[in-house]
Amino acid sequence: MKEKQELKRHLRALLKEKRAMMLAHNYQRDEVQDTADLTGDSLGLSQAAAESDAEVIVFCGVHFMAESAAILSPGKTVILPRMDAGCPMADMITEDDLIEEKRKRPSVPVVAYVNTTANVKALSDICCTSANAVKVVSSLEAERVYMVPDRNLAHYISRGVNKKMEWWDGFCPTHENLTAEEVVKAKADNPGSIFVCHPECRPEVVDLADHVCSTSGMYRYAREVDSTTIIVGTEMGILWRLRKENPSKRFILPSKSLICPNMKLITLEDVIESLEEMKNVVTVTDDVRVKAKAALDKMLAVPREW
Repeated sequence: MKEKQELKRHLRALLKEKRAMMLAHNYQRDEVQDTADLTGDSLGLSQAAAESDAEVIVFCGVHFMAESAAILSPGKTVILPRMDAGCPMADMITEDDLIEEKRKRPSVPVVAYVNTTANVKALSDICCTSANAVKVVSSLEAERVYMVPDRNLAHYISRGVNKKMEWWDGFCPTHENLTAEEVVKAKADNPGSIFVCHPECRPEVVDLADHVCSTSGMYRYAREVDSTTIIVGTEMGILWRLRKENPSKRFILPSKSLICPNMKLITLEDVIESLEEMKNVVTVTDDVRVKAKAALDKMLAVPREW
């Protein structure tokens, strides 16, 4: 424990020296979240970094998240402490894949979940997050919409919009692992509990939820709901902040499979090494950045009620 505290102190001093800001996604290791300047979801963190006066952004997350930070902060240096921290779902669709899908649907708008590469965002008409996906799709005038890359999020959206939804057959392996049977058992084992899940979960899991929302939405829901026992259907990293903000409530994972190995790659030592050597810099070429930012800006222009 003493060694970890020393690492945290050294890292905080290093961040100050480098005029850097440390961001940690909600699924990161507890000690990484505890040391960061900000924790949150991927787009919210990138927006906060863009508004800050930091010269260096250390993004503790996965590759597409660091790309989003680079898209919104072209004048800043963006570091991903582990370059092998990727997102399997984002990697399920490539630029060439989307070009082919667009060829099949020449007039159909493409909605890209923010969990995509910069190249895929650049080919899309508008982006969305798990929090605003229904609102974004509803804002489109087209009656037919194509969604990439998550089939589960797209299916969830299709229930809440008056559109013909089509989608790429991608998924988040971590959320896909959670089964309805595991949720039913967790509910039976914890009478009086409520179940909240992420829309990246399977449709049959979503059907069992008392509430479906993004990770940021889960923090709000946990604070506001009366129940003192909450079954959480998303990656285990979210428990650190949930428990910190709600010490009188119990948070239960319905499955041991709710862990993303890529989100657990980054350690405090990785962050220190990348900052000391100013390595693992993530960049996005200007032509891609401008197009991807346009898709993000269109999303941000949609009136927000979430």
